Formats: sequence, structure tokens, C-alpha cells
Amino acid sequence: MCTQYITLRPAPIPNITNQNTKKRPTTGPLYQRIFIPSHVYRHPSAVLLELCTSLKELHQILPLVIKNGFYDEHFFQTKLISLFCKFSSISEAARVFETVEQKLDVLYHTMLKGYAKNSALRDALKFFGRMRFDEVSPVVYDFTYLLQLCGDSLDLTRGREVHGMVITNGFQSNLFAMTAVVNLYAKCRQVEDAYKMFERMPQRDLVSWNTVVAGFAQNGLARRAVQLVLQMQEAGQKPDSITLVTVLPALADVKALRIGKSVHGYAFRAGFESKINVWTAMLDMYFKCRSVKNARLVFKGMSSRNVVSWNTMINGFEQNGESEEAFAMFLKMLVEGVDPTNVSMMGALHACANLGDLERGRFVHRLLEEKKLGSDVSVMNSLISMYSKCKRVDIAASLFGNLKQKTIVTWNAMILGYAQNGCINEALNLFCEMQFHDIKPDSFTLVSVVTALADLSVTRQAKWIHGLTIRTLMDKNVFVCTALVDTYAKCGAIQTARNLFDMMEERHVITWNAMIDGYGTHGYGKNALDLFDDMQKGSVKPNEITFLSVIAACSHSGLVEEGLYYFESMKEIYGLRPSMDHYGAMVDLLGRAGRLDEAWKFIQDMPVKPGISVLGAMLGACKIHKNVELGEKVADELFELDPDEGGYHVLLANMYASASMWEKVARVRTAMEKKGIKKTPGCSLVELRNEVHTFYSGSTNHPQSKRIYAYLDTLGDEIKAAGYVPDSNSIHDVEEDVKEQLVSSHSERLAIAFGLLNTSRGTTIHIRKNLRVCGDCHEATKYISLVTGREIIVRDLRRFHHFKNGSCSCRDYW
Repeated sequence: MCTQYITLRPAPIPNITNQNTKKRPTTGPLYQRIFIPSHVYRHPSAVLLELCTSLKELHQILPLVIKNGFYDEHFFQTKLISLFCKFSSISEAARVFETVEQKLDVLYHTMLKGYAKNSALRDALKFFGRMRFDEVSPVVYDFTYLLQLCGDSLDLTRGREVHGMVITNGFQSNLFAMTAVVNLYAKCRQVEDAYKMFERMPQRDLVSWNTVVAGFAQNGLARRAVQLVLQMQEAGQKPDSITLVTVLPALADVKALRIGKSVHGYAFRAGFESKINVWTAMLDMYFKCRSVKNARLVFKGMSSRNVVSWNTMINGFEQNGESEEAFAMFLKMLVEGVDPTNVSMMGALHACANLGDLERGRFVHRLLEEKKLGSDVSVMNSLISMYSKCKRVDIAASLFGNLKQKTIVTWNAMILGYAQNGCINEALNLFCEMQFHDIKPDSFTLVSVVTALADLSVTRQAKWIHGLTIRTLMDKNVFVCTALVDTYAKCGAIQTARNLFDMMEERHVITWNAMIDGYGTHGYGKNALDLFDDMQKGSVKPNEITFLSVIAACSHSGLVEEGLYYFESMKEIYGLRPSMDHYGAMVDLLGRAGRLDEAWKFIQDMPVKPGISVLGAMLGACKIHKNVELGEKVADELFELDPDEGGYHVLLANMYASASMWEKVARVRTAMEKKGIKKTPGCSLVELRNEVHTFYSGSTNHPQSKRIYAYLDTLGDEIKAAGYVPDSNSIHDVEEDVKEQLVSSHSERLAIAFGLLNTSRGTTIHIRKNLRVCGDCHEATKYISLVTGREIIVRDLRRFHHFKNGSCSCRDYW
């Protein structure tokens, strides 16, 4: 075949010369880069259009083509319409179509394809109706385009109508048409109908098999999809890479690791080593099946990798809680010269967020700016979340404020950021601003707001947001309802939480966890265990958080043997690996019950080095039971891990104080002063008429301070008369009356007095405290509930105390 080149200039049409030895130019203006194989030279207009790679180039060439008189050629008109459709300019394609006086059928078919690819289903069907009106006979591809669009639009009704036209036009046995019909029903989640259509096909090729396999796989029927792959092989069709890439994600979703390994073996035997998409899907499957080791081996054995493979590794490690590995993989990717994408950056930012590593987060932020990837709103959302989780909500707020384009995800990230950092008012204000801008909240927005209100522990606010979820028709959303259950429990309304839990039509594992944890923190350990038994009888499997909540509930209620049993069943029956939090809960369970030797032996026998939470629980138990010798040993190990943790220094000092070892108390406090460690001041909150009042120990800056302190004096006399005896053993070197005064001015006492003074008889007082309630305040509050006839609910750092008629729900076991 003779290869011909021409050099185009605006006019006239140049002569053709044979230049077989001349290479095709690859640079310069478009008209100097034209290469025409001889079999298309007879259509010079088409030559110009074949070279266009964008709408801009098409607009540049179009005037030259019109000037040279090619516009009236049918071949040109069809090609021009096709290119406008290809470049998503359906309006310009329609203008060209309407100017053609004598429209050939091929022009209609090309135009319909353009509508199907670039317009709404309504417009494509309207044009198809025009075709029929103009008496244009449809071809099979017209129906495949329409069926594809119906499937993408999830419009089953219109799809059935098009299917009917396929039959009436005699294409019910056509391979391409019926494959499109199968695809339609599969995408509209009518997989059984899709399978019926597939079975009626007189002939099937690899594409039709892959279509029905994808239908079952993408509708969550992974095992049926695998069965079809086996049938496919029995029918003589060999699965290709597309088959495997279709099946593997479905297996990942249902955690079918064993079948996934079989697919892995088939891929190896079938010689798909060079198919990056297959091995990337394999990586994803192993990660989602929690088989990180196998994912590492697959990645290591890949002969070639692309950026998607690297991103899968980064996100896979992150999803499996291995944030350090995820960030290390991100760095390795950079070292190997692979340019990161937005997905890579988001994976790295999520790793930094979960690690709480601000320095590495800032490194990724700088890299974003260097690579000019910071304009993507999804990346900015991840950046806002990272700074929020790294306790720099101020930087997150600055980024949010400077963003010109904000999605609902952006607002959600910032609201949740405020909530996670204790900025409750800011979270609520931003939520109100969001509504002011007519941005409709979604389920994640409401979950974020509910999370903020849970920290506030105000029942009135919980009822307000509950009402909003009903008005926005999200009261059936499992995640919103779960957050409400958690919020009501944290507001002290444990029965309301249970009522809502019982009304839920769907319950996720986190729903059960929230209710079990709610019972546990309120001291209702038996209720928590009964609920856990109900969970085990159902279809929802308990996870690591479930067992943590169960063991904690046992700890709060003194159910030691039950806690030991569930810890063992977690490992033996459910195959779950205990985390450091589980070990800490077990030490707390044993230590709180006074079984200090067992708790210490448990720590010594741990398969991992005990962390701060474990040793902290042990030190707390030593303080409760006044075992100074063991407490000192624990403290030494604890301060090796974190020498600057103020809370544990205070706990050690309190342990010495309870044993009247004042010299050692002074030594600890001196060490704290030298290190610059400050004791966290006690703070209590009480809500009154939609306003939250904050009290600190010994504070006098509240407008009602004089009245509060005067009432506390009167109340003190009343509770003493009822049998209360002050416990001021933790205070040294001051007179006894001063000791009593110091103890009586603790923040929770001030908050309780304020609540009693400003509410009517019978009103329950709700108090939130940032630290554990001290022994004397706990005893005093019992007597206050007795002499005032009020119920007082106190939520401290660890649990709830319901004081009523002189007793506490914890039964003094706390």
C-alpha cells in the first residue's frame, strides 16, 4: 500500500506527493502534522477531522473545511456530528444535524449515540421518537445505546419499554441486544430477571458471560457470581482478566477469603502475571479480607505496578489500622519516583490523622502545594480532617474559611472537627450557618452534630436534634439513630436510649455497642450482659469494640468472673485479638475488685509490653486499695513510658495522700513543678434554660457565687445532721474547718448548688464533670439527694452516678 503525506495550508487544497521515505512530523501546528493513509485519501474532509483530539482543535479546523467546500459531503457531516458528540458538545452536534437537508439513516444513528452518551435519558428517548416519526428504521446498536443509558439511569420502567421494542423489532435473538438487556436488569438490581434473559440467549460470548457475572457480583451475590464463572468454564468460555476483576471486589465485600485464594491460584495458572488490574484487585481483596500478609506478598511479587497499585496498598494498610505502614508505603512510592495522585494524598493524610502526627501531616500539606494538587475539594476535606484530628482545629478552620468551593463533605468535616476538639458551640454555630446557606444536611452531618451534643450531655439538646432528624426524614437511618442512642445514654437518659434502640428497624454492630456501653457506664452491668446475649442470638456478630464495652460493663458493676469469661471467649470463640484497651479493661476489672496480685500477674503475662492505659489502670487500683508498694512499682514503669503525663502524677500523689505519706506527696508535687506539669483543674457543667454554666473548684466568678456559697453552708449543715461525715484526708497542713471548706468548694458541689437554687422541686439535676468524682463529693451528693428529695445525675470522666434518696446507682463500687 502506498503511504501518502500532504501538507495542508488554508487554501487551496495542496497536491499529493509520494514521500515514502519521509517521516511523519510530530511537532508544529496541526496542519503541518497530517498523515493520510491511501485508503482514506478519497475523503480529504475526513482527514482533517481524524486529526482532532479536542473540541478546541475541531473549532480551529472547521472554518478551513467549510471554506474549501467540504461541508455538504454526507461523510463529513456524519464525522463532524460524531466528533462533537465525542467531545461532549451535543448542542453543536444537534445544530449540524438540523442544517442537513437530506438526512441519511446513519446520521440519525450517530446522533442517537451522541444523545445516549451525553444527555439525559429523556432527551435520548425523545430523539428516538423523532427517528420513528421520520420513518428511520432502528438498528440493533440504537437499542444497545438506549438500554445502556436506562441501566446507568437505573430507570427500570423505561428499560422494560426499550426491551419490548427490541422484541418487536426482531432483535430478541441478537447477541449484542440481549447482552445489553442482561446489563440493564443487572444494573437495576433485578438479577434474577437478568439471569432469565441470559439463559434465553441462543448464543453467548465472553462479554455476555462477564455481564451476567458482574450483575451478580455487583449486587452482593459473590458466591453466585463464582458459580457462574464455573459454569462459564464448563461451557467452554475461559474467564479473562475482566472476569476476575469483576469477581474479586465482590469476594472482598463478603470477606470470602478462601474463594479469593482460589481465584488467586487461577490467575496465576492462567498467566495473568502482567495484568496489573487483576493483581491490584487481588490486593484490594486481601486487604478487605484482613489478610494483610498475603497482600504484602502479592504486591512484592508484582512484575509491574501503577499508581493505582500503590494507592491500594496505602489505603489497604490504613483500613486495617496500620497507619504507620500506610505512611511508610506512601514515602516508598515517592522514593521510587511514582507521582502521587489525589487518592495517594488522601490516603497519606488519613494515616497522619489516625496517628495524630502533625509534623508528617504538614509534610503532606507542603507536598500537595508543590504538586499543585490542593485544588481538589476532596483533598482539602482530608486536610481539614487531618488538622482536626491532630488537635489543630484552628488551622482546619482557616482552610475551611478560605475554600471557595465547599461540598456537604467539607461542612461535615469541619463540624466533626469542632466536635472532636470539644468546640461544641463552634460546631453548633457552623451547623446553623450551613442551614442559613440552604445546604441540606445529610446523615453524616447529623451524626457529627449529635456527636457534639453527646459531649455536652444536655438532654434538651438531644431532644432538639432528635426532632430535627424526624423532620428531615433521617430518623430511620441506622447511623443517625445509633448516634442518638449514644447521645441519650451520655445525657443520662438511659431508658430513652433503650426505647429508641428497641424501635430501630435495623441495627448495626455499632448500635449494639452503643447500647451495651451505655448500660455499662451507668452501672447496669447485668442489663449490658443480657443485651449482649440477645446480640449473640441474632445475625450481627460482635467485634472488638463490643467486647471492650462488655468487659468495661463488668468492671463498673463488679462482675469479675463474667468479665474473665468474656475476655477468653473473645479470643477462643470469636478469634478476635485483644488490643491494649482490652488489656487495660481487664486490669481495671481485677484491680477495682481488689484482686491486685492477679491484676499484676495478668500484666506480667501479657504477650505484648503493657501500654500507658494498662499501667494507668493498675496505678488507679493501687490508689483505691491503698497498696503503696505495688503502686510505686507501677508508677516507675508508667513514667518511663510517659514522664510528662500530669494525670498519673496526680494519681500517685493522691495515693500517697490517702496513706498519709505527706513527704512523698510533696516530692511528687515538686517534681511536677520542675517539669512544668500542671494538674488539670476540676470543672463541672450544668445546663439551665438552654445556657451551659461552667464551674471550677473554688471559683467565685459566677454571678450567683455569693448565693451559691451561702446555700452550700446551709446545705452542709443539713447533710451533717442527716449523718454525713466529711472526708478531708487528702488535704494536709491546714486546719480542719479549712479542709472542709476546700472540699465543699469542689466544682461539682458548686454546680449542684446552682442547679438546686435555680430549678423547681422535682427537677432532676444533670452535672457533667471532666475528672473522676472524689470520694467525699460522692458521699456528700448521696446525702444532698436525701435531704433535698432530688435526683442528681453526675457524669464524670469514667461513668455515671445516679444519686437518689441517699444512695448511688454505683452502689459505692466505682
